[in-house]
Amino acid sequence: LEHPFRTVPSERLGKAVRTRDAVARYVEACKGSVPRRFDLGGMRIVVDCAHGATYQLGPLVFRELGARVDAIGVEPNGLNINAGVGSTHPEALAARVRETGAELGIAFDGDGDRVLFVDRDGVVRDGDDLLWILASDWRESGRLQGPVVGTLMTNYGLERAFAARGIGFLRARVGDRYVHQALIEHDAVLGGETSGHLLCLDRVSSGDGIVSALQVLEVLKRRGMSLQQALAGMEKVPQKTVNVKVASGVRPAEADSVKAALAQAQSAVQGRGRAFLRPSGTEPVVRVTVEADDAGLMQRVLDVLSAAVKAAA
Repeated sequence: LEHPFRTVPSERLGKAVRTRDAVARYVEACKGSVPRRFDLGGMRIVVDCAHGATYQLGPLVFRELGARVDAIGVEPNGLNINAGVGSTHPEALAARVRETGAELGIAFDGDGDRVLFVDRDGVVRDGDDLLWILASDWRESGRLQGPVVGTLMTNYGLERAFAARGIGFLRARVGDRYVHQALIEHDAVLGGETSGHLLCLDRVSSGDGIVSALQVLEVLKRRGMSLQQALAGMEKVPQKTVNVKVASGVRPAEADSVKAALAQAQSAVQGRGRAFLRPSGTEPVVRVTVEADDAGLMQRVLDVLSAAVKAAA
């Protein structure tokens, strides 16, 4: 953008071509990511499409697979995308699941690359939960290749559960592109973020919320399990992040006092959780995160560490 714009003769301009039957073709592509005989058999689900990209496709895919679908967030007007609905606001979906008695709910984000689930009790199940369901099943079936890739923010409880199950796990930087890069580097197929941006590279080459949701549904249906049952064996630990504002040019994470406080925090939660700092790349803040299997311990360590960062900011 720092360079002047250049124009070209009209004969050098590209062309826009409308793809015929795009919706039908995409629906079939999504359905092709699960076994041919896969059938949701009257399963009652609520689908929240965030008034976004999946508003037409999402409900259609699940209905064609036999589900009884109650759809919300399917009235986009160009301005209401993600407005009080979708995976960034799962409260609406949780309320509808409880209200209707549905077996589960599925929430996409506005552009359709993220997905969260809600169980029949209205409890939101995030990307870490979904990774556990998929990885546990795929390991037993032989579908899992290489390690599962999470991010710096992936809950320590998932890492611990993977270790107990003998499932390889590694962390990448926050961002789906870094997860994707790590998967390619390690010849792996499954990874994702807590936000619900999952990558199932043996089915699609990038994040697709509908395809990811179908992989989870396929496991639940084949095993005859509810979401709650499929999550047995994985218990997340309390995790909290505090954003500490910093002055322009100040780098508190490099201060000796902060380094010492971080070392003490990591020692305090060793074997029980994690403590780390993450300077924001877009805001003048340092994100201070602590997680531990005891909420009280987590909060105490977080208070001390964030105070040290504030003092150096």
